Amino acid sequence: MRVFVTGASGWIGSAVVPELIAAGHQVVGLARSDASAAALAAAGAEVQRGTLDDLDGLAAAAAAADGVIHLAFKHDIAFSGGFQEATDADRRVVEMFGEALAGSGRPLVIASGTLGLALGRVATEQDGATPDPSASGDRSATGRLTLSLASRGVRSCVMRLAPTVHGEGDYGFVPMLVGIARAKGVSGYVDDGSNRWTAVHRLDAAHLFRLALEQAPAGSMLHAVAEEGVPMRAIAEVIGRHLDVPVASIPLEKAGEHFGWLGGPVAMDSPASSTLTRELLGWQPTQPGLIDDLEKGHYFHTPSA
Repeated sequence: MRVFVTGASGWIGSAVVPELIAAGHQVVGLARSDASAAALAAAGAEVQRGTLDDLDGLAAAAAAADGVIHLAFKHDIAFSGGFQEATDADRRVVEMFGEALAGSGRPLVIASGTLGLALGRVATEQDGATPDPSASGDRSATGRLTLSLASRGVRSCVMRLAPTVHGEGDYGFVPMLVGIARAKGVSGYVDDGSNRWTAVHRLDAAHLFRLALEQAPAGSMLHAVAEEGVPMRAIAEVIGRHLDVPVASIPLEKAGEHFGWLGGPVAMDSPASSTLTRELLGWQPTQPGLIDDLEKGHYFHTPSA
């Protein structure tokens, strides 16, 4: 299968690309920089230069492919106060892919997230899984738009990722927590730290993306979740031990002061299940869990941003 992948050189994409190639697929990866293009070429992928704003180029690449995996998102803009701008750009890309693949029966797999899906209880793939082509406003709405493309002859699928996609080289939420603990001299958790985050190893997530591309029925909602709820206190304790700093509770009202913009997410109790995903695709995570991965020590080798 010839597969067009956006975000192909990113944290997850750089694991998805070799997973696809090892399975015999031909990969065309979107690259917006010379460094990304070189990394993709070294991995054995064909390179298409461009950005998420190049809708005509993306449409042509999708039309020439047997399937699309859309991982790219304007995180640089989102994390600097332009989240809605990044979300709107993402929606335009998905709408364009829908047009390019309409009536073909070819797969379109997009990335989304589980954080905040069903606060205080274990979310399932059925939560927020109603197709809606008119939904707008956030990334979950883009997911509902994607599901609706099944009615237009696209084998569409939404992959909700755990907020913690971990592994060596991670530059996401966990390294941010390590960096905050190092800077503050204390590894914090909010209130009693019993609130939970889902987690999945990067390689397990990459394997699930391939299974979704190959097998997922049209209109599928999937969860890339290996651990449905890791207590935030357990994460803070490992960080504190490896950095040799105290571990302490941070009152909810001071979470923003201590964690910055991460104060809200770190306080969320947002567990999620992947039972339906595993039953549908036979996915079985095999990589270390988050705590075991942290205990290996690679998160603490260099100062975190």
